[in-house]
Amino acid sequence: MSLLKFSQALIFILASTLSLTSHAALDKNEREIEQAVNINSGSLDIDGVKKVGAIASEQLKAIGFKVEWLDGSAFNRAGHVLATHESKKPDAIKILMIGHLDTVFAKHDNFTTYKQIDEYTASGPGVADMKGGNTIIITALKSLQALNLLENVSIKVLLTGDEESSGRPLSLSKQVIVDGAIWADVALGFENGDNNIKTAMAARRGYTGWTLNVTANAAHSSQIFSESVGYGAIYEVSRILNDFREQLATQPNLTFNPGLIVGGTNADYDSANSSATAFGKSNVIAQTVHVAGDLRALSPKQVEGAKKVMQQIVAKSLNGSQAELIFEDGYPPMGLTEGNKKLLALYSQASQDLGYNKVVAANPRNAGAADISFAANHVDMALDGLGLMGSGAHTKNETADLTSLNKNTAKTALLIYRLGKM
Repeated sequence: MSLLKFSQALIFILASTLSLTSHAALDKNEREIEQAVNINSGSLDIDGVKKVGAIASEQLKAIGFKVEWLDGSAFNRAGHVLATHESKKPDAIKILMIGHLDTVFAKHDNFTTYKQIDEYTASGPGVADMKGGNTIIITALKSLQALNLLENVSIKVLLTGDEESSGRPLSLSKQVIVDGAIWADVALGFENGDNNIKTAMAARRGYTGWTLNVTANAAHSSQIFSESVGYGAIYEVSRILNDFREQLATQPNLTFNPGLIVGGTNADYDSANSSATAFGKSNVIAQTVHVAGDLRALSPKQVEGAKKVMQQIVAKSLNGSQAELIFEDGYPPMGLTEGNKKLLALYSQASQDLGYNKVVAANPRNAGAADISFAANHVDMALDGLGLMGSGAHTKNETADLTSLNKNTAKTALLIYRLGKM
């Protein structure tokens, strides 16, 4: 099929399901987004995640995919949807398409419904991150199926149920992504990236959580700085955090954020619920401090280098105090490989051939970690940020740019078609 014929057929099919001129009434795909958004599916809301998964499963079954629900009880989450289409061609390219079912919003949050703000904008929890992205995946595949072009490719669609709050251990919760990537040649992620339709994520920084625990001598505040008592836990943690900043903050693409700190005579940090309590008095030297933070870097080498420097800083304790720095398993970085650059170029060309803009690599600093990072090191090419654009993700002000819905659907379908011809 020539590009012209493909484009004409694709636009006709999209036009039958997408309103290209007016959003005064919801079109079919917007209604599907609305249906998913109106189901509260925070990562810890097991029933809600399963309900969103059931909707996506029915849509994928309708176009001939074999669909499985992978139970997540072993890692304390709902689970994942895995849908598979196997081409009969033995040399067909294998593509892993990644989305997620969950949001950051708690079960009883009052921000729970889809709302049409204006002709081109909608709001709702997870509308862009990433229920709109899931719709792009499924609609692009519907378009290819309608053109009898799915037989040129083998595809796995993986919609995880714990992207926003990963189940533990990661070796269990993310194993399905790794397995899918080992099977695949190409991985495509449909997060909204940096929410710029002119960019895509050819690289993503990894994420590692850390906890800093400091203990010190408790005494009357009049004895602080003395040889026998020392500096206290709060001064020690202040030294450590400031040294982190002074020694590491200038490294490109490296960030480390202390997101929670609690200290006093007694301090308790509940990592499972991201909450803390403390008791202390101004005339008593603080005995305990806990800090929880994250570390983000663009390569494994950069991660390990930062960890080493941080541990060296922690080891130089002030008098009367002791500190430990604990790193947890995290998301690996997705490096800017030659394969990723090639895939970005193919996606950009598809965009331009459809009459849209050129697409360039996004700055990795402009987006967080994502599930595709667990796939990227196992495939020849990976690209993320292909989903529904928007703003305000993870907040009550989250919105979706509906003008990007049909554009990114068409670009995805054309990219998959061309990958099938390689």
